[in-house]
Amino acid sequence: MGVNAVTAARWVERWEDQQQRYAVDREESFTVIADVVEHVTRGQAAPLVLDLGSGPGSLAARLAGRLPGAEVLAVDGDPLLLELGSTYYGAALRYVEAMIGAPGWLGALALDRPVDAAVSTTALHYLDRATLFRVYRELAGVLRPGGVLVNGDHIHPDSPKLSQLAADLGRRHAERHPGPARDDWESWWSGAASDPELARFLAQRGSHRHPRCEGNDLTVSRHLDLLREAGFAHAGVVWQHGLSHVLAAVR
Repeated sequence: MGVNAVTAARWVERWEDQQQRYAVDREESFTVIADVVEHVTRGQAAPLVLDLGSGPGSLAARLAGRLPGAEVLAVDGDPLLLELGSTYYGAALRYVEAMIGAPGWLGALALDRPVDAAVSTTALHYLDRATLFRVYRELAGVLRPGGVLVNGDHIHPDSPKLSQLAADLGRRHAERHPGPARDDWESWWSGAASDPELARFLAQRGSHRHPRCEGNDLTVSRHLDLLREAGFAHAGVVWQHGLSHVLAAVR
C-alpha cells in the first residue's frame, strides 16, 4: 500500500517550498531547460526524456506538461521521493529507481530506443569528477545524434573574482525575493521522519542510499571540457543567474 494522495500532496508541496531556498530563479531555470528540450525535440512525435536525480519529479512533471506525447522518466535513488512523486503526479511520468553513476545504473532504465534529451538539476554536483565524466560519457552513448543533455546546477565561473561576484549577486537576489520559509533541507527530512505514513519508505532508504560521493567543485570550463571529451559535439552555457547555470550539450 502506498502513500495516500493527501499526504503525497502535502509533502511534495513542502518539497517545492524548500527547494526554492537553494536555487536562484528556480522556475526560470526550469523554463529555460524546458525551452531547450522543446527546441531539440521539435518534430519528434513521442520524444524520450530522462530527468536524472528527479526527486519527486518537479522538473519532469513540467516537461511532461510542455511535451504532450513524450515519455518522461523520473530517475532517482530515493524510494520515498519516488513514492511521493508517483502518487502526486500519477501516470504523467514513469518512475525509475536508480543511483546515478552507480555501476549498471543505466540498465535499470530499460531503455528500448535512443534518448532525445536528458536533464538534471542540482544533482550532478554530488558526483566526483571521475564518476561525472563516466556519466557524461554514458549519456552521450544513449542520446541520439542531435540529442541534448541539459544540466542546471550551482557552478562557479572560472575566475575566482567573478565567482565571488556571482555568489554575491545570487545572495542579493534571494534577499530581494525570499521564498516560503517553512522548510529547509534538514527540516523537510526531519518532518518527513515524524510522519508515520512515510515510515516504511524512509526505512527503505537505509539500503538504497547512494554510495558516498566526494562531490566536485568543477568550474564552468571544466564541465564543458568534460562534456566534449565525453563525446558531445557542442557544449556551452545557455543561462546564468548568480552561481546558478544551465549548461547544454548537444550530441
